[in-house]
Amino acid sequence: MKKQLYLLIILLSTAVFAQQKQVITSIDTIKNKIGAEFKLSIKTTVDTSAKVIFPKLKNFGALEVIQSYPIDTVKMDGRYELIKKYGLTQFDSGRYVIPSIKIFINSKPFMTDSLLVEVANVKVDTLKQKMFDIKGIAAADDSLGNWWKYLLIVGLIIGLGAFIYWYIKKHQKKKLEAEIFKTPIEKATSLLNTLEKKELWQKGEVKAYYSELTDIARNYIEEAIEIPAMESTTSELIEGLRMASVKKKMALSQETIVNLERVLKQADLVKFAKSKPLDFEITEDRNKIQKAILTLDSSIPVEVPVEEDTLLNEAQRQKQIEIQLRKKRKKRIVLTISSVAFILVATTAFFIILKGFDYVKDNIIGNPTKELLEGEWVKSDYGNPGIIIETPKVLKRVDLTKTLPKDGMALIKEMQSFAYGSVQDNFYLMVSTLKYKQEGEIDLAKSMDGALQSLESQGAQNMIVKQEDFETKEGIKGLKAYGTFSKIDSNKGISAKLYYEALLFSQEGGLQQIIIFHEEGDDYANQISERVLRSVELKQASK
Repeated sequence: MKKQLYLLIILLSTAVFAQQKQVITSIDTIKNKIGAEFKLSIKTTVDTSAKVIFPKLKNFGALEVIQSYPIDTVKMDGRYELIKKYGLTQFDSGRYVIPSIKIFINSKPFMTDSLLVEVANVKVDTLKQKMFDIKGIAAADDSLGNWWKYLLIVGLIIGLGAFIYWYIKKHQKKKLEAEIFKTPIEKATSLLNTLEKKELWQKGEVKAYYSELTDIARNYIEEAIEIPAMESTTSELIEGLRMASVKKKMALSQETIVNLERVLKQADLVKFAKSKPLDFEITEDRNKIQKAILTLDSSIPVEVPVEEDTLLNEAQRQKQIEIQLRKKRKKRIVLTISSVAFILVATTAFFIILKGFDYVKDNIIGNPTKELLEGEWVKSDYGNPGIIIETPKVLKRVDLTKTLPKDGMALIKEMQSFAYGSVQDNFYLMVSTLKYKQEGEIDLAKSMDGALQSLESQGAQNMIVKQEDFETKEGIKGLKAYGTFSKIDSNKGISAKLYYEALLFSQEGGLQQIIIFHEEGDDYANQISERVLRSVELKQASK
């Protein structure tokens, strides 16, 4: 019965299936000092024609391979007995699992047995070793009490974003109102005044000045007289202007056309022949353009607009304004979002530099385990024999009976399991209790070994194991195992290092188990684990 109970503990989380021993695994010792050699032996007996491949590894789990010995070959009754030895070591104390590895015999894989070994610590002479007092308690970071500061920061950011949006909107509205003109002459006159304010030719930008000056004249002619002035050469423009003046019956003098032609040709020389007019010539050219535009405008026959045409023109003007307003609104939104995003990034960077990334992640971005720690905890009774425990969330009932073989379930009278999260998460808490049909003494150390080997079978790698006695507040004694292991996420293809703690208690006819694991280095998860384990209370098993 006792052996059956040990086997059942191993099968508590996952089934273990036996296979015929084609490969035999042994080790010279299961306990050694730090840095000492464990000599692992793998033996197999095969036909003389068989091809056997032993792996070339640098590590067996958390143990380092310091020596790969040559294969010993012994011929026995027409068969070969092959023995491969590896020298393993570890420079940190604790209990370690040597995982199963694949041996290929004629391309067929065979698994070795996993073994549990212990690396003993080196004794320290406390009389010669200098000792130090325990450090005082550090003051807690009362980040929760400063919630109003974060609220103030968020309010400032929102207020600043609103101000930027309002300022851009107001500025663009004024600019848009300035750009919408009722008549071509208003537009031309305004653009000429703006050009003079730029003082381009005074700054030596004569070419840019003449380019804008002639564009103003060409735009006016195209809009007011309706000829393709922008895409015409100087000769074509002057010829088109003469024809339009006759067609439209414009009272236009020859002097006006000649003066306009001279300025346009002067501009062509400046732009394409790098001509440099004198200052007084530039001023005269500007005056000629202005006078030509005014003369052209006054020479255009005035037509009394029909009311419908007036309404149509006003509708077109309003439509044009609406289109430009929509464009400006989109631009304003983009600028506001960009400004707020910049402020957020700058603020985050400031706090990272001032407080560190962990502070920003925990208090601004958010930390799931911190939220668990600071949330409302629940104290409940789970299973039979009952475990009274305090947890950040209510544990949900899970069914582990489906993972056990039928012969194992035949020994169990009652089994109950409760968990938060899943074994695939980076934070997991499980409470499990069971009662056997027949009472018997349970060896907690061997039961713990079986439980840890079951974790390995579920994907735990490079497991480091340390054990110590544990006692509840009521004085009930149990066994505690703790350490680290690596877990590979097959979906994301990344590896995470997890810290685990496991408690085992045995009562007459029952077993009580608590397992917690989380990401190594997560201070908030460490605090959760400590609080959970401090709260453990056990009930006696009911008949």
